[in-house]
Amino acid sequence: MSRGLFALGALFILTGLLWRLIKRMYLFHLPGEVVVDCPGFKFMVPITTMVIVSVVLSFLAWSFRR
Repeated sequence: MSRGLFALGALFILTGLLWRLIKRMYLFHLPGEVVVDCPGFKFMVPITTMVIVSVVLSFLAWSFRR
């Protein structure tokens, strides 16, 4: 279990360091994203991005189990 927690922590650190590059990708500007932008308030639900990330993570988990 400690290896899993270490890997998860390393993944979070890597994501934090690369966040500026990740935000520049078109991943958060896909069709199907719900964005409510009012003065002083912005609400975003990245539905399409969540589906894509879920499919990729599911494929990786499936491939590592084999």
